[in-house]
Formats: sequence, C-alpha cells, structure tokens
Amino acid sequence: MTQAFGHPVSIDAATKVYGVMGHPVAHSKSPVMHNKAFAEIGYPGVYAAFDVTDPAGAAAGIRALGICGMSVTIPHKVAVMAYLDEIHDQAREIGAVNTIVNDRGRLIGHNTDGEGAVQALLEHTGLSGKTVVVLGAGGAARAVGHGLCGRGDTRVIFANRTEQKAKHMAQDLGGEFVPIADLENSRFDILVNTTPVGMHPETQAMAVSESVLHPGLVVMDIVYNPLETRLLKKARQCGCTVIDGVGMFVYQGARQFALWTGRTPPVARMRQAVYDALNLMVL
Repeated sequence: MTQAFGHPVSIDAATKVYGVMGHPVAHSKSPVMHNKAFAEIGYPGVYAAFDVTDPAGAAAGIRALGICGMSVTIPHKVAVMAYLDEIHDQAREIGAVNTIVNDRGRLIGHNTDGEGAVQALLEHTGLSGKTVVVLGAGGAARAVGHGLCGRGDTRVIFANRTEQKAKHMAQDLGGEFVPIADLENSRFDILVNTTPVGMHPETQAMAVSESVLHPGLVVMDIVYNPLETRLLKKARQCGCTVIDGVGMFVYQGARQFALWTGRTPPVARMRQAVYDALNLMVL
C-alpha cells in the first residue's frame, strides 16, 4: 500500500498502467491530474510520465508491457501515428494524436484537444452564431479549429504571423483567414491564442496588439504557465471575459479518462489538482 496525492492506492499485478510520453515531460501536470481522478473514483489505475525520444520503441513498449493508455505530447503527436494500428477519424483530420488507447494489443490514436477547447469555452460563453478568431497555425491551432469548425454553427477565423500556413489551415478546415494586422478592424466575439507566445520565460510577449481587445470580448489562452499570461492580464483590464489554459488542459484530459476507463471523469477534482500543482487557488 502506498500513498498517492493524499489517497491510499494499492499497486499490484491488477493495477492498470497509463502515462504521458513526450520530450521533455518532467513539467507535465497530467500525472497529478489523472492520478487524482483515479483515486477519486476508486479506479485501479496509476499514471506516470515517460521521457521518450523513440516513439516507435515507445509504441512497441506499450504493447509489450500491456500499458492501457498513453497521452502523447510534444514532439511526438505526429510521429507516433506511423506506429499505431488505427487512427480515429478526428485525429486523422487534425493530423495529430494526443491519446492512445490500447485495445487488447491494438493501439488506437485519438485527439481530444479540440473537444477540450470547445468545452472550456462553453463553460464561459455560447458558441452558436459567434465568430471566433484562432491565433496560430500549429498543431494546437489545427485541433482547436477543427473542434470549432466541426460544430457547424460557429464562424472561425484563423490569423497567424506566417500567413500562408493560416490560409492553408482555413481552407482545410472550412474556416476563414484574416491577417493579424487586420484584426483591429474585424468584428469577432471570441479570441483564442494557441501560440506559445507569452509562455514562461517570455512572459511579457503578446501574440496580438492590445488594440485588438475590447470590453465584452471573450479571450482564451491555452498557455497555463503562467496562469495569467500578459494577454489575459491586458484582456481583463480591458473588460474582457478571460479563460486560462487550465480549462482546455483539464477537458482534454477528462475525455482521455473517459476513453480509457469508460467512466465519468471527476472534472472538478481534476481541475483542482492542476491548480494545486501550480500552487494557485481557483479564481
């Protein structure tokens, strides 16, 4: 019997093993979040972080060791796809996998990032009939854009400093493109930053000009270190509704939890575990 996050957890031959693979991965809050969730519902699971530089070997290891599920983070979300047995349609359309389900030795790739972003937004605002600007053109932007465009009732605009990438993404996903310089003169209801701009240690950077912000705008930043980025701080000062990056992180994890266990994820406990790990109080 051992103690994990304040709960007694029995680890034995019946324990189901899960984890996150990435490089680097020591900073990940996924172990704290998922172990809290397992303990909360009494699920016989344990979740660890694996620093992986060989995604092919990692996929073979998942099969060989009977690891039940794996989160996938940077830089393996695309590379690992070549070593899986099946890719869920959503992940294939996004072009990246952030979740692996081991179904009796058959590895199935999913992507829960887009769903996580949509759920985080819906906690604070409606999306039907709204116009959303997605800043960025990387994997996170594609996942968030896919989740929003797939709703069919939301207008999605992509904006990025490298315009060609954003144009291609808009065309692929059924959205629109607007140059970042033109956002000040564009009408939109929600702004989502999917770029790493503003992440520690470059905490004074912003992906857009402060002039883009206005009262009533909803601003979400998927960065959660720092929890309040400079973009969110300025947005709050301008009278915007702000959403920090913990929401998307928790909801994508909650979807992973459901895929792995078939159980209802304890979202509130998962969220609190992440905030506690960041040594912050829930606002």
